[in-house]
Amino acid sequence: MSPISPDLADAIEALVDTPILLVAVDFDGTMAPLVDRPEDARPLPAASEALANLAALENTVTAVISGRDLAALRTVGSPPEQTLLVGSHGTERWAPAAFDAEDEHIDLSPAQTSALAKATEILEAVSSAHQGTMLEYKPASIVLHVRQADPEVAARALRAAHEQLDDIENLQALDGKAVLEASVLVGTKGDGLNWLREVADASTVLFAGDDVTDEDAFAVLRPGDIGVKIGSGNTKAQFRLNGPGELPALLELVLDMRSL
Repeated sequence: MSPISPDLADAIEALVDTPILLVAVDFDGTMAPLVDRPEDARPLPAASEALANLAALENTVTAVISGRDLAALRTVGSPPEQTLLVGSHGTERWAPAAFDAEDEHIDLSPAQTSALAKATEILEAVSSAHQGTMLEYKPASIVLHVRQADPEVAARALRAAHEQLDDIENLQALDGKAVLEASVLVGTKGDGLNWLREVADASTVLFAGDDVTDEDAFAVLRPGDIGVKIGSGNTKAQFRLNGPGELPALLELVLDMRSL
């Protein structure tokens, strides 16, 4: 039985005639199942294949939007050459030369470097005091992962982290699924999706994502666009799939429509 609801199938069918379609997807929890260690994540083969096939179509642009920095995203995701990339929650951006777009790279100021050092010191102390938690180091942020911790320990760790991070200037704390990311860059996946729409000159956008931070991207979708929430939780998206395992069916249906 197909995981695609009749309403979602009807919305996808309408994509057959849109002049330029942008298909953008989150990575962790969307293309790839969530795992305990970020470096172990890999996209589902069927999702990778469908995205690559979409990227090869005329008038169809693909993109991956992630909280990961672009170097890490390329390492674990192996995105197709033609696929545009947005990392670090919208603040890193890359497009193939054919799009003639200005990329955005991480270049921290002294104030940002200082703030990141303070956040790192705090979260290292929090993690060492809460069994089962772990840290992920990024060029412009540090992430506290609590998925492997006892629920009560995880809650205490997140609470302690928030209390100590809130006083640091030039820092924003981003909550996700069993994670807290302290970042010195200010941006959202909504900013990233707006950039992608402009670069691709897209007439219609389909975006699929699973996390709290993906809601910023759902929030900037326009009439006629399609938002697909992956998994449970409140969402601004019009449609929902149960998990990453159902994403290939969505991408393959879009591929069928755009191949007519």
